[in-house]
Amino acid sequence: MIDEIVPVELKEEHPLRDKLLPILLAVVVFALDQITKLLVVLNISPYTIGVSFFGDFLRIIHVYNPGIAFSMGTGLSEGIRAILFSLIPLAVIIVVLVVYFRSDDFTPFQRWTIMGIIGGGLGNLFDRFFRSEGVVDFIDVKFYGLFGLERWPTFNIADAAVLICGIALIISFIVLTIRERKATKDTQ
Repeated sequence: MIDEIVPVELKEEHPLRDKLLPILLAVVVFALDQITKLLVVLNISPYTIGVSFFGDFLRIIHVYNPGIAFSMGTGLSEGIRAILFSLIPLAVIIVVLVVYFRSDDFTPFQRWTIMGIIGGGLGNLFDRFFRSEGVVDFIDVKFYGLFGLERWPTFNIADAAVLICGIALIISFIVLTIRERKATKDTQ
């Protein structure tokens, strides 16, 4: 006979929910990116400064980037740019989404960071498909000569999401690898 009843906590697993919930971040990033770009397009003339904060440390400006990060590739022909900067990124996003939904190996944190990257990627991809001038960039930050840059290349919400979530994802993979190696070493 059992003298004492011990409550057992059951952990419910919801693999589909765990994969779908982070999509909210992708939607929020995409929406914020497109709303802020629309506000810039409607309120600031192209290639002008709309407003400055903290002197000229932070400026909201209106520029178009027909290339990719840091305006790389702007000298390429329109056809090559369409393939390199629209079709290939679209294919990469599709592959990442397929891996994302088929794999159960990602941690919850990694799933959220992946969706942050997807949201940012889709935000800039939307511009490439629907804005003939290129991707709208508007955040301009003074960099005080660091890395030889007086100002950081102008960027947008999508760029920030891709960079921040990309760095966080890489760090999470490094941390997990270190933990796994340590666990393997401890069991030997």
